[in-house]
Amino acid sequence: MRNALGGGHVRRAAAQGHSEMGILEPMTAITISPDLRRFIMANIPTVPHLEALMLLQAQGGAWATTDVATRIYVDAPRAEILLKELQASGLVSGAGGCWRYEPASTALNETACLLATTYTHHVVAVAELIHSRLGRKAVDFADAFILRKDPE
Repeated sequence: MRNALGGGHVRRAAAQGHSEMGILEPMTAITISPDLRRFIMANIPTVPHLEALMLLQAQGGAWATTDVATRIYVDAPRAEILLKELQASGLVSGAGGCWRYEPASTALNETACLLATTYTHHVVAVAELIHSRLGRKAVDFADAFILRKDPE
């Protein structure tokens, strides 16, 4: 597909991160602070984790696992797992199948609030960062099966 001015292939340029004037920086490098990047990489392994956190944070109150599952489009067992992982990270509390946003510290709360604001304005950048984490894990796993020569 050619652009309106007749030059270049728009689809290929967009997919490769190029513009008519040169190479663009990755969106995640532009919009996400190093501290927030570290927080995401350490505490938010998937977009459903992020969506569950944002739901509990924005809506307040106690949420049943099944209600969280419905709102973030996962099944209840998966929602239970990711909520327990968020609990282990100190971001939510839960008992008896009810969950609430309750960070273990003021610092966690401040960072989670920054994440909510950043996600609202930069959905793609945050999602790309989360997915880049998954991509690295897949590469690391695949690399474990590469046969290497013993050093001589």
